[in-house]
Amino acid sequence: MNKIDEAKHILQALMVPVRQQSALCCYTLLSLAKMKSESSWRSATNEWMRIHDIIEFTRDEYGKEYAENSRETFRKQAMHPFRTAAFIEDNNVATNSPGYRYRLTPEMLELLQSYTSDDWETKRSAFLGKHQTLVAKYASQKVMKKLPVVIDNQLHLLSTGKHNQLQVAIVLEFAPRFAPHSEVLYLGDTTKKYLIKKEHILAELGFEISVHDKMPDVILYSREKDWIYFIEAVTSTGPMDSKRILEINKLTEHVTAGKIFVTAFLDRITCKKFFSTLAWETEIWIASEPDHMIHLNGDRFIGPR
Repeated sequence: MNKIDEAKHILQALMVPVRQQSALCCYTLLSLAKMKSESSWRSATNEWMRIHDIIEFTRDEYGKEYAENSRETFRKQAMHPFRTAAFIEDNNVATNSPGYRYRLTPEMLELLQSYTSDDWETKRSAFLGKHQTLVAKYASQKVMKKLPVVIDNQLHLLSTGKHNQLQVAIVLEFAPRFAPHSEVLYLGDTTKKYLIKKEHILAELGFEISVHDKMPDVILYSREKDWIYFIEAVTSTGPMDSKRILEINKLTEHVTAGKIFVTAFLDRITCKKFFSTLAWETEIWIASEPDHMIHLNGDRFIGPR
């Protein structure tokens, strides 16, 4: 293998994401180790280097040109992930200082110097045992960014974003106030078709459950009152307008339970954008003011029509 292939093999062996196995990341690793095309890994060093120095080394030793204005790309794709994985360290000066530099950590240097030797596998295992792999770290960070919500005593994690933030508020804030003791029959997720879908209960109530794309964002059911709450979480599209009411009524034409139609918004500003399109005989709930409802019906408060 040539040095680029070897660098990629090392990164793969250290279980980094595919993005950090790119040519740019391989050249970065080779530069930081001062590995020339004919060098032995035993001769790897860990001198302090600027990104400018890495760009120059890559050009001089491997003939690969990177523009000076690509330094931010090096930071995002290589330097930040490598530092997270304990491959490199910085010299702890201000990042905008001309003296800001990186180098391989002593442990990483020792590991690289063992590459192709009989000690490589032992040292690799020891390194991974001490430092959580980058893939695992990123996966953990991804989970931490999820929105948690407990439904039926089970923790569910929704992907981040305003839409799902509003859906969590519907379950945690709207339901206890305006649909007490109700259960969640359906809950969508922006990265999935749905997170919760209790098909057997939906079928018992008379739903046509094969048409997933027409399902409201959240469906709650009160057994005590035999009411179904159809709730749209609106951040940019999809309020309970006349067309949406017709779609849901078609989807539930065999449902005999009382039907309540709710449009939920995060704040008044978003509500104002859609107010003129909302259908009569529907409800409005605003998450920033969770104790109040707006009733577009005139003659009665929340309840089936």
